[in-house]
Amino acid sequence: MTPQVRRARPSDSHHILRLIQPYVLRGELLPRTLSEVSRTIDAWVVAQEGNTLLGCGSLVAYTSDLSEVRSLAVAADRRGQGIGQAMMDKLVDVARQQGARRLFALTRAVPFFLQAGFERIDMREIPEKVWRDCAPCPVRDRCDEHPVILVLSKPPAGRVPLAAGRTGVNSHA
Repeated sequence: MTPQVRRARPSDSHHILRLIQPYVLRGELLPRTLSEVSRTIDAWVVAQEGNTLLGCGSLVAYTSDLSEVRSLAVAADRRGQGIGQAMMDKLVDVARQQGARRLFALTRAVPFFLQAGFERIDMREIPEKVWRDCAPCPVRDRCDEHPVILVLSKPPAGRVPLAAGRTGVNSHA
């Protein structure tokens, strides 16, 4: 049976926490609370086979055109079977539907993201993330996560992206 990847429902919240918990315990994902998952359930996707959730992941919008992939996790006994890529495909579709032009992640699983079409970048290319999450982070000076990005679409002709996701007219166009 091939897992179905779908948008998460409120009844999935506890299952999502169970999926990410082993990754949290190993320090591979940041902890999430039931309240946080429940409050943001519309941002999550899950992979389901029968009545069992095999994977999860979420999107967080930073600006109208920039979103982050977070908490991507697959059940340990089902890793390496394409479930992570299927969820990534769904997250990319959702990001496009929401108007995102760029999708990024901070990760230790760089090879997975590179295989999914992402490219390595410098943190300075995502100042929105730095301002909102990294600056106040207590481990920012010893962070071992690497930024990657997937460009979903280019800005409209004659427009250049500015800091914080604003757009300006390119006077050289």
